[in-house]
Amino acid sequence: MNHVPFELEATSGAARAGTLTLPHGPVRTPVFMPVGTQGAIRTLSPHHVVETGSQIVLANTYHLSQRPGAKLVAKHGGLHNMMQMPLPILTDSGGFQVFSLEKAGVTEEGVEFAYEVDGRRTFLSPEISMEIQQDLGADVAMVFDECLAFGTDVEAAKRSVDRTARWEQRSKNAHHRSDQSLFGIVQGGFWQDLRERSAAQITDIGFDGYALGGLSVGEGHAIMCEVLDWTTHLLPKDRPRYLMGVGRPLDLVEGVARGIDMFDCVIATRHARSGTVYTDRGRIRVTDKRYRTDMYPIDKGCSCYTCSNFTRAYIHHLLRVGEVLGSALSTIHNLAWFHTFMSRMRDSIVDGSFPAFRKHVHEMYPEKTSPKPVSGGGSGGGSSTTRSKRGRSKQARTGRGKSGRR
Repeated sequence: MNHVPFELEATSGAARAGTLTLPHGPVRTPVFMPVGTQGAIRTLSPHHVVETGSQIVLANTYHLSQRPGAKLVAKHGGLHNMMQMPLPILTDSGGFQVFSLEKAGVTEEGVEFAYEVDGRRTFLSPEISMEIQQDLGADVAMVFDECLAFGTDVEAAKRSVDRTARWEQRSKNAHHRSDQSLFGIVQGGFWQDLRERSAAQITDIGFDGYALGGLSVGEGHAIMCEVLDWTTHLLPKDRPRYLMGVGRPLDLVEGVARGIDMFDCVIATRHARSGTVYTDRGRIRVTDKRYRTDMYPIDKGCSCYTCSNFTRAYIHHLLRVGEVLGSALSTIHNLAWFHTFMSRMRDSIVDGSFPAFRKHVHEMYPEKTSPKPVSGGGSGGGSSTTRSKRGRSKQARTGRGKSGRR
């Protein structure tokens, strides 16, 4: 393990603007990370991902270990060479996916489970997860932890928190790649004392960065914020802080307001593939019939490749007839929008206008509202109600539902 340089450059209350220096380049925080579960951002080439302004992408250890296999990735020289991705990459440990499986058997040594595609029996432990992630060669690896389902009882949660601490110590002991940072994960469910206990255990072990796991599993925005209030300030100020699986605009700004630096979520890409796109005036669904003859871009204020060249009417047509270009153009826009959104948030922290930015996000993306129609020439309307719920359903496991990392 090699300490990842993290320079804190400005604050506004608990909100932070910093720079994370990784082997494949700097990452200016706060940052949103697009998710490329299978070693690709769906529908996009690496060239287009870079053009969106995205700074770092996420890939999934569990899925890549099964197909094509970590050794084949290593034969390419690692994920960066195989994907031809010049940006930094973070790999999650596979823990969430494994614990989402219905027949996962947990022991102190690790987890035995059946691979969901072909039923092949597989065993994953902290040591095996570290071996796989070191073969994958991402800039940042995540420890192997035990993920708690929403609704777990307190006694089971106590046992899980302590097992997670032991597994994370084993992860650190097994991690030897000096050019790869290792992040710890704080668990503890929805009990303040367990969150505090886990934070103390994990920070005592010592990692290059720290993640908060077990959130966005159906608990709702208010409870998520409450857990962040309990926990984030307990993490070291000189290390990056990562909130896993969270990506709604409202959740992003409230996470940043509580001291979070890094986020990942599938909604930017998954929503795009169904025609749901994000704008400075809210969320819209381009497949709605009102956009069939709309000659304006998705967002008049956006300068991405999609908005610079194509109309809502054309993208509506592509999505309606099932042309993959429609999904690609929508994905390009969403990734560019999320990058710009985070950049503006960072700028507001630096120049002292973060409270006004936060208020604006609440106005444009309020909690529990539905998308609104937009008149021709506007740049959007409505807001998102769909969260990335890292739940335990089959849809979440396979990436076909509202959750999962895809």
